[in-house]
Amino acid sequence: MRKFVLLFVCFSFFISSCSKEEVTAEVLLPDGLTPEITPIEEPVSINLSAAATKTNTWVFNMQQTNGLLQSSENSDFVSLYDNALAALVFIKQGEHAKAEKIFDFFNGQVQTELLNNTGGFFQFRNANGEQGSRTWMGDNAWLLISLNHYHEATGTQKYAFMANELEQWLRSLQKEDGGLIGGFNENGTEIPKVTEGIITAFNAVPGYDNFHSNILSFLENNRWDSTEKLLTAWPENADYKFALDLHGLSVGILPDFPIEALSKTDRYETTQTNTTNGELITGYSFDEDKDVIWLEGTAQILVAYQQANKNVEANNIIQNIEKTFIKSTSSENAQGIPYTTNHGTSYGSGLLWDHADLTPAVSSSAWYLFSQLNFSPLTLGKNKNIPEADKFWNLN
Repeated sequence: MRKFVLLFVCFSFFISSCSKEEVTAEVLLPDGLTPEITPIEEPVSINLSAAATKTNTWVFNMQQTNGLLQSSENSDFVSLYDNALAALVFIKQGEHAKAEKIFDFFNGQVQTELLNNTGGFFQFRNANGEQGSRTWMGDNAWLLISLNHYHEATGTQKYAFMANELEQWLRSLQKEDGGLIGGFNENGTEIPKVTEGIITAFNAVPGYDNFHSNILSFLENNRWDSTEKLLTAWPENADYKFALDLHGLSVGILPDFPIEALSKTDRYETTQTNTTNGELITGYSFDEDKDVIWLEGTAQILVAYQQANKNVEANNIIQNIEKTFIKSTSSENAQGIPYTTNHGTSYGSGLLWDHADLTPAVSSSAWYLFSQLNFSPLTLGKNKNIPEADKFWNLN
């Protein structure tokens, strides 16, 4: 994701990274050895195309001896979100040992991170698993989602303690209005409420109780556009009121959410020249700036279309995404998908990090693989028996 970065993470209400985080990075040339990446045999594909198999190989080979995956090759940058996604890729294919290597790393940090200070696992760290920075609620929710899938797939409760403590931490972030703060910055200050993270936590925490109903109350009162019938990201700012990821997440997380939300993504649709090969690619931007194609977000919409059995729309997205493959520099017969097709702004006006369009990214590659595996990681947490009266999206 970032090529040997020294990170300076800037948060505002509208941030966007592997979730919606804005990252400013100074890119340095590597001047030493990067942590060892364990070479493995090409994984057994599950009805994957040749192209998808190469992407699968790339994600599998990105796992280091400590269990973590760097967000892109030689980046010295590890994202909690990216590792949660990678674990889901492994679990879906029955590669439980590889998922366990990720979970074992974080299980070893429960006392020093999750149960320490303001709680939660660090959002970012280096490839050695050190120098962690801030705790972002949305990424911790994704780790809980991956743990839920692991326990469901294996029939065990191997990481039950970690999963329970993650759930309790997410619950502790809820305020009187039902919304969840986004976690804590390194100086201990609260991160403001972010819609994308809130609905992800709604999915991650099992069941349906006051925690969930209070979230829906917050969303209805504070993040719902009844005219557009869409959740909003930044309701106070007309230019960035809506965000691409909320369309796919809403359909994936909230039962009976109007499928028309997917057709309203045309407000982000754009055609850009792919940096690495000069191909014209059509996809979706983070927001209505439409100055860049966000390939991770575009793949999220792809998965939502597939789950809705909208095959024509899904196939069109697949054809465009598969024009963006970048060959691995460390693994033979492997390729991945970059974070974006070109350089530009993320959600809001902040610039993406250098090389976001030049190296394969775990996040984009994982969501593409979900589509090829006909899998949505959000389905498991969707069956919550929500009372009809609480489904505000169907009441008006």
